[in-house]
Amino acid sequence: MVAQLLRLKLTLLRNSLKRSTMQIVGLIIAGIYGLGMLGLVLVGLAALGAADAQTIGTVAVLAGSAVILGWLVIPVVASGLDMTLDPTRFTTYAIPMKSLLVGLALSGFIGIPGAVTLLAAMGTAASWWRHPVAGVVALMCGALAALTCIVASRAITAASTSLASSRRFKDVSGIVLLVPLMLLGPIIGSVSAGISDLSAYLPSLANTLSWTPLGAVWAVPAEVAQGAYGAAGLKFLIALATIAALAWIWKVCLAKALVTPAFAGGSQRGAGKMGFFTWFPQTPTGAVAARCLTYWIRDPRYSAGLIIAPLLPLVLVFAGSQAGGLGSMGTVLGYGGAFAAFMIAWSISSDISYDNTAFALHLATGISGRADRSGRVVAAAVLALPLGLLFSMVGAVVSGNWAAFPATLGLVFVATGAGLGLASIFSARFIMNVPLPGESPMKSKPGNNFSSVLVQLAGFGGAGLLCVPVAVLVVIAAVSGQPMFGWLALVAGVVFGAGYVALGIRWGAREYNQRGPELLLAVSVDR
Repeated sequence: MVAQLLRLKLTLLRNSLKRSTMQIVGLIIAGIYGLGMLGLVLVGLAALGAADAQTIGTVAVLAGSAVILGWLVIPVVASGLDMTLDPTRFTTYAIPMKSLLVGLALSGFIGIPGAVTLLAAMGTAASWWRHPVAGVVALMCGALAALTCIVASRAITAASTSLASSRRFKDVSGIVLLVPLMLLGPIIGSVSAGISDLSAYLPSLANTLSWTPLGAVWAVPAEVAQGAYGAAGLKFLIALATIAALAWIWKVCLAKALVTPAFAGGSQRGAGKMGFFTWFPQTPTGAVAARCLTYWIRDPRYSAGLIIAPLLPLVLVFAGSQAGGLGSMGTVLGYGGAFAAFMIAWSISSDISYDNTAFALHLATGISGRADRSGRVVAAAVLALPLGLLFSMVGAVVSGNWAAFPATLGLVFVATGAGLGLASIFSARFIMNVPLPGESPMKSKPGNNFSSVLVQLAGFGGAGLLCVPVAVLVVIAAVSGQPMFGWLALVAGVVFGAGYVALGIRWGAREYNQRGPELLLAVSVDR
């Protein structure tokens, strides 16, 4: 049965590669990237071998702990990163639990992340080339560490699946965990700035981690190399207990998930209020705008963007304060608002893909392309423009430079207009590989990820070019200090932004009218 599961994983991977050439290209690029990173790690480990045993152990424990932590956190954020062998698909098969666990664990190594982790973990033996016995122990502990990573990710995925009978838990947990990940750079920078002596702090941190489930398995070779066989034995027992505990948690959660529906039906509820449908006129455009705005608030795939977009300027502020001092915070915050507004505007580039089969309602009711495109644009603009305006005002208050306010506002208008215009065309032209309705917003699905990345890059690049005329005026206003150029940037931003939106709706409506059935077929296949 274990061999059957491994063959199934290989067959699914092979079949997914047959779906499109872009999928093969994406896998090749990912493979080259993974091999490149693996090569760098192995060279670094071999070079590290020239250091003393304590230094090698410190580096191995800190890096290894981060790897295990990553395998624990990422599946929660992405709700099961690799869903090729989704355990819920085996609910109708009487597969023995032991075989299922072993098969799913070993299948985790069939794939670039699992294979690279295994090779890199076992490659830590290269750092012990001056200590042959420790090198042999590192080979064994590396394999155990890689298996711990796989089992940990499976356990956390099974646990979240078990809790998914409360669907809101999975959605909210993914979004909430995303916030500290977005702010990881500023957090690390602040912590590093607060630590005056890293050379004394890091060995102490590594020593503490070496007695925890995160770092014990990585610390065993260092203890062997230093002759501390008692400590090595204790830490190896901690490592074995860790993987045993994770396997038990995985088994319990998986057993429950296999007999529990992923989403329990809700209780009967009475009629509610009309919500956003009372905000807009009773026209096709108003109906689409109200429906889309409802999705922005209630669908985690959209609402995640509402959380991420306001955080982006804060990350830019941190980077700007590191480079230009605290005096640049206000300026960066003001201009960062344009980026935040663009991110929300650009989100509708995947609107039809997110609709999935619900898009049939638009075709069945005969909504014109212009009404469809306009409604989606209105819903996104209602959220994007106030956000950009808010950051521009806060930036002006913090910097005390209200003279730059018109220029930053012009940048907000043109960035929002460029995003809305391009997204109106792209969403009617390209179908993205996005999570299905009800799935986690961070779920990564096997499919045309590479082509989706190219589409996203093309959209970002195109929007950047469209913003150039206004950006030039903004730069001139900042350099010359002449308020006139700031007001010209505001006028140009409004004119260019409105023009981009009008052109995008017109072009996108033509694509929608011509390709509506094809779009429905494409999103219906992605089930």
